Amino acid sequence: MKKEIVLGKISIRFFGNREVRAIWDDIQSKWWFSVLDIVAVLTDQDDYVKARNYWKYLKAKLKKENSQVVSKTTQLKLLAPDGKSRLSDVLDYDGIVALGKVFPGTKANRFIEWFTYSDETIDGQSKLKAYALFESSFIDHLEVGTTKGLQQIHAYLFGGLYDFAGQIRQKNISKNGFQFAMAQYLDNTLRTIEQMPEDTFDEIADKYIEMNIAHPFMEGNGRSTRIWLDLILKKRLKKCVDWSQIQKNDYLSAMIQSASDDTMIRSLLRNALTDEIVSREMFMKGVDYSYYYEEE
Repeated sequence: MKKEIVLGKISIRFFGNREVRAIWDDIQSKWWFSVLDIVAVLTDQDDYVKARNYWKYLKAKLKKENSQVVSKTTQLKLLAPDGKSRLSDVLDYDGIVALGKVFPGTKANRFIEWFTYSDETIDGQSKLKAYALFESSFIDHLEVGTTKGLQQIHAYLFGGLYDFAGQIRQKNISKNGFQFAMAQYLDNTLRTIEQMPEDTFDEIADKYIEMNIAHPFMEGNGRSTRIWLDLILKKRLKKCVDWSQIQKNDYLSAMIQSASDDTMIRSLLRNALTDEIVSREMFMKGVDYSYYYEEE
């Protein structure tokens, strides 16, 4: 099956520090991963042509065996090593897991274990993806200030790590006794937040606080929403937050209080604003602190 969705190359640091091409499907709200890149990872193959030939052989073999891996394979346009955009075989999360099981050996087993779930690597790998976001062309195509844009960020950070990456939760969640927005009303809540103005700092802060209270994902809300906030500030005010200026305990306390009194979080954010919006160092430092806030 061929689907011509051209979104360009998205580079994600993946298993073994290899780059894997992936593309975001707006219609189905999920990642598709390059089969050739996964094959190269699992065979330790650096030669693109040899990886392609191996996949061609394996695909024919699996087809004869009526493997579901082949039936799950689709094609999307990806940027090839020669710089040209070509239709390439891709698989979604479930397909990649199935493909990994075709390969014998310790490395394949470690790959599947990491790709499906591992407490020790989720934050670390997600953090690498957050770093990569600054260098990726994907960041220039994100919707700013919308629910869809927040979903795009979440899917980028947690794609392949959580099966709900980029997906709005369908269950109620709470933290430290605080109940976030009820799942049955969440769609309406998010539409209301999306329509909130964002022309001034106070309006942007309002929007950020309300999105935090909504908490649209099962996990990863804080890390995704802080990037979402910075993108709004950059677009509207030519500012971003220097998160290194906000201490962890102060930030967590302020966010807890913000549901009833947002004075502290507004003060912390306002005092940490900077105009270094194109600074790679500022972005990376922000990622470090953002993930530090989430450490237990």
